[in-house]
Amino acid sequence: MNSRSVSPFRLKFGFLVIAIVLSFYGARLVQLQAIDPGSYAEMAHQEGLEEIELPASRGAIVDREGVELASSMDGLMVIADPALTVARAPELGRFLADKLGIDYFATLDKLRKTTGEGSHYQILARRIPATKVRKVLAEAADEGFQGLTTERDPIRSYPLDDVAANIIGFIGQDDDKGPLAGLERTFNKQLAGTDGIARYQAVKGRQIPLSDATVTPPRDGKTLQLTIDRDAQWFTQRTLAQVVRNWKATSGVAIVMDSHTGDLLAYADYPTFDANDPQATSKDYYGSKGAQEPYEPGSVEKALTLSAVIDSGHAEPETRLTVPETITRDGWPIGDHGRKGTAKLTLAGVLAHSSNIGTTMAAETMKADQLRDYLTAFGLGQRTNVGLRGESPGIVPATPWQAIQQATISFGQGISSTPLQMAAAVNAIANGGVRVSPSLIEGSATTEDGVEVGTAHATATRVISEETAQKMSRMMETVLDPVEGTAPQAHIPGYRVAGKTGTAQVPNPNGGGYLDGVNNNSFVGFAPAENPRFTVYVAVMGVHGGAGGLTAAPAFKRIMSYMLRHYGVPPTDAKATPYATTWGGPGTGNLAP
Repeated sequence: MNSRSVSPFRLKFGFLVIAIVLSFYGARLVQLQAIDPGSYAEMAHQEGLEEIELPASRGAIVDREGVELASSMDGLMVIADPALTVARAPELGRFLADKLGIDYFATLDKLRKTTGEGSHYQILARRIPATKVRKVLAEAADEGFQGLTTERDPIRSYPLDDVAANIIGFIGQDDDKGPLAGLERTFNKQLAGTDGIARYQAVKGRQIPLSDATVTPPRDGKTLQLTIDRDAQWFTQRTLAQVVRNWKATSGVAIVMDSHTGDLLAYADYPTFDANDPQATSKDYYGSKGAQEPYEPGSVEKALTLSAVIDSGHAEPETRLTVPETITRDGWPIGDHGRKGTAKLTLAGVLAHSSNIGTTMAAETMKADQLRDYLTAFGLGQRTNVGLRGESPGIVPATPWQAIQQATISFGQGISSTPLQMAAAVNAIANGGVRVSPSLIEGSATTEDGVEVGTAHATATRVISEETAQKMSRMMETVLDPVEGTAPQAHIPGYRVAGKTGTAQVPNPNGGGYLDGVNNNSFVGFAPAENPRFTVYVAVMGVHGGAGGLTAAPAFKRIMSYMLRHYGVPPTDAKATPYATTWGGPGTGNLAP
C-alpha cells in the first residue's frame, strides 16, 4: 500500500472537472435531441448526399414514313471526383482539353474543386460520342489518371445533315444551351422529355453500401412526325440550290404540297446549313424564309385576282378586253413588259400574256372591299400556323384603296405574302376552289405558344366555286403554251400542267421605289391539271435579269416531274380544250366597267 494518500481536496476537484465536462455533453445532447433535432439530422443527411442527373432521350423527328431526320445517339458525359484528380489537375486538364476539345481553364477549376457543392461530382464534358469517351478514358487510365467516370448523356444527331435543316433547326451541344432554332425549339416540350435524378448517401463521393437511394427515372421525349417526304425533300433542295447558284440569286424557296390534303411534302430554303455543324454557317441562313420573310409576289397574284373576277360574275375566260399600251392611275403609268400598241385579249389571254393592264381593267370591275375579301379568303394577310417559328402574316392593305393601289395589288405589287401563303392560295384552285390549310406536322402537336397544329387541325374553306376553279385551271394551262404563254419551259411531256409566272420588282430597302434591274422571280403550278395531285411553288429571290418563266419555271418542271414519277402518277392522254387568248372584229362579251 502506498504510504501517500490522495487528499480530499484533489478528489473534490477531480469530480468537479468530470461533472463540468459531462454537463457540456448533456447540454449538447439535449440540443440535438430535444430542442432542434430535425435541422441537425438534415445537416448530417445532406453532408453525405449525392445527386446524379439521369438525362432523358430526346424524341426523334421523322418524315411521313418514319425515317429519322433528327435522332438521339449514344453519348456520355465525363465526370470528375476532384478528391482524386486534384493532385494531377494541370496535367489531366491538358490531356482532356486536347482529347475532348474542351476548355482547359474551366476544366482545371473543376478538377481542383475539393470543397463545397459538387465537390465529388464535377461534369467536365457533355454529349460526347460514347465510343470516343471510352477510348479517351482508356488512354487516361494508361497514363495513371484517376477520378474519372461517365454517365449516359444522349447526343442529338441529324443523319441527313442539311436535309430539312431550315425547318428542323438544331439544339446546342453545350450544357447551358437548349434548342436554338426550328421545330426543335417550337416543340421542345414534346421532344425533350423530363430528366430523372438519383439521390444516395455517400462518403467521399462513393455510395455507402446498403444505404437508401431514391431514383426518379427519366421520361424520354415523344417522336414528332412530319408530313415531309425525305426523298422529295432531298431532291427539291438540290434542284433549288442549283437554280439559285446558276442565276447568282440571293436566295430561294421551293414548296411541294399534296393538292388534296395540304400536306407539305417538301419545303426547301436556300442557302441552308448542316444541322450537325450550324456554327460553320452564318446565322442569316437559319430559319425558314418561306414562312418568315414576306415579299411582293408579283404576277402569280393574277391567278387569284382573275379567279375573284370570274367567281363574282364580272367576266368569263373569253370575255374580250381592248388593252391599251399604257394606262394611268392617280398620275402613275402602268404598262406591260415587252408589249407595244393596243392588244385585243380575252381574259384568258390576259393571264397567258401576264398583262398588268388587262388585270387592272378586270379588277376595276370589282369594288376594293370585294377583291380584298377574296384575297383574304385565299389566305393572304394571315399566318398559316403550320408550326414554323416567326411566321409572318404578310400584308393585305386595308381598304379604302386609291385607284393605283387597287391596280398594283391586282397584279401582285403593293401587297406582301410569303411563298407558303401563295402556295396554299393557288392550291385552292387546284383543289376545286377549296382552300385546305397547309400541314407540316402529322397528327397533332402544340407549339411553345400553345397553338395546336398538325393534320388533325387542318381546315377546308371554299373560296371560289368548283366551276370557277375549273375555268381558272384551263386558263392557267395557256400560260405554258409555246406561242401564247410566258412559261413553255414548265411543260412536262405526257401531262397537262397549269401554272402562273411571277416577276416582281424588289422594293429598295432604303426607301424610294424599287431596285433597278433586280427581280424576285417565281412560278406556281399543279399537275395533272385535270385531276391535280401536287402543287409546286418555286421562288428565286434577288435575280439580276431574267423572269419567272426563265428562272423558276424550269426548276418547277424538274421538281414536278420528280414528284409525278416518285408517286407513280400515270401520264394522261386527255387534252385541254384551250380558251381563245386573243380576238378580232366585232363580237359579244366585251368587258364592261
